[in-house]
Amino acid sequence: MFCAISGATPEEPVVSKRSGLLFEKRLVEKHIAEYGTCPVTGESLSTDDLVPVKTPKAVKPRPLQAASIPGMLGLFQNEWDAVMLSNYALEQQLHTARQELSHALYQHDAACRVIARLKKERDEARALLAQADRQIPMLPSNLAASNASTMSNGKRDLERDDELPPPSKRIRQGITPEIIKELTDCNAMLSSQRKRRQISPTLAPVEALERYTQLSSHPLHKTNKPGILCADIHPSKGLISTGGADANAVVFDRSAGQIISTLSGHTKRVTSVKFVARDDLLLTGSADKTVRIWQANEDGAYNCRHVLKDHIAEVHAVTVHATNNYFVTASMDKTWCFYDLSSGLCLTQVNDPGIEDGYTSAAFHPDGLILGTGTTESLVRIWDVKTQANVAKFDGHSGAVTDISFSENGYFLATAGYDGVKLWDLRKLKNFRTFTPYDSNTPTNSVQFDYSGSYLAIAGSDIRVYQVASVKQEWNSIKTFLDLSGTGKASCVRFGPDATYLAVGTGDRNLRIFGSPDAASEAL
Repeated sequence: MFCAISGATPEEPVVSKRSGLLFEKRLVEKHIAEYGTCPVTGESLSTDDLVPVKTPKAVKPRPLQAASIPGMLGLFQNEWDAVMLSNYALEQQLHTARQELSHALYQHDAACRVIARLKKERDEARALLAQADRQIPMLPSNLAASNASTMSNGKRDLERDDELPPPSKRIRQGITPEIIKELTDCNAMLSSQRKRRQISPTLAPVEALERYTQLSSHPLHKTNKPGILCADIHPSKGLISTGGADANAVVFDRSAGQIISTLSGHTKRVTSVKFVARDDLLLTGSADKTVRIWQANEDGAYNCRHVLKDHIAEVHAVTVHATNNYFVTASMDKTWCFYDLSSGLCLTQVNDPGIEDGYTSAAFHPDGLILGTGTTESLVRIWDVKTQANVAKFDGHSGAVTDISFSENGYFLATAGYDGVKLWDLRKLKNFRTFTPYDSNTPTNSVQFDYSGSYLAIAGSDIRVYQVASVKQEWNSIKTFLDLSGTGKASCVRFGPDATYLAVGTGDRNLRIFGSPDAASEAL
């Protein structure tokens, strides 16, 4: 009798009740455990259907070949030959696999080299194209074509946002003698006007500021990343622009109480916004290392006109020259750039080797020939714009200089830092007064003189307004506005025209307007 599976005589034979076939018990039980069927007929089969067959114990006879020594040697020789043949076949397969792997690796390496070369050529071509494009001012026809590829509210094609070459490899035109003459003429005109200028009769008096209260609160930015970081007020149109932690800038119509346009395009928080009165332009700087120039359409929406990528670190400040033809950006990459506004071309990028840390704030002097910058190393630096030379340094702050504001009188400078606000006399280049309104753990985030130079506003854990006096006289506190956001952080404060209201950005997403309650009742 032979097993229906192995064809050999079984040691423990069993018979299937269903098919009557004989099996080796251990083999058929393994098959049933795995498949549950008869290995020959395929019918359903269980171990209960197996009947053991009793056989007498007998010694298995030796195979005929193993009955003698020559036969056993023949068996061993056959087994050895089979092992050698199998080993040879495996070695051949291994050799073939190694050849195929070597060929594949060579092809992969060659493909990587080709891809790297093509990427390099592509990046060089894009950089040259972008450089040429930015050196040519945008004509109206070109601007229309550019806006056609721009999504609503200023969203641009991501392919235009590729990295440009490092600033050190870019060609800079420099500040030409013609530009210096333009800046000098503007300085002379503004200086002569300042001597004859009188305070506006419509300027809000001290008594009115003492009665100021919160008139309205407007949620302008997203709730997932709350926080207004910067703000600016249009000099003539009653528009307020804010930059938020949500990477958006918003243009808000205060009189209508509604958002005019939301400017999307930056990929990180917007750190600085500045209106340009000419041509309805708005400048935004961001932690994504870029500066954008936006232009308003007839319907009030803003489209991105230029994306400037001359910095390699966060841009913290944007300030516009009095001619409205040029502007400066300051960055954490230890440089500040002087731009032509119409073309978006960086005329010069100033990198002083004495700067150890980056810039956190910047502002033009009202006359336009002096630039003030604040750094993370607690220094305030004064620059001659014509020569780009550092002509003065003010130290005394602790921590970063968070904001800078020049008074319209031409010789007062206010700087904000983690230790409060310091007032500097530009005529004698010294600090003549210090305000420390908050404790050491609360930084002063913003400081601004109003346009008349009569008031000074400070923002930190609250908002405080001071009456400007002379160097020797006391600067009296007029009003303190509590932070109503609940965040304990007022990040920016700006005076409206004639100090008729204050716009305050706070740690939540709301823009708050403070003004006279009489004005609010008249508006109603």
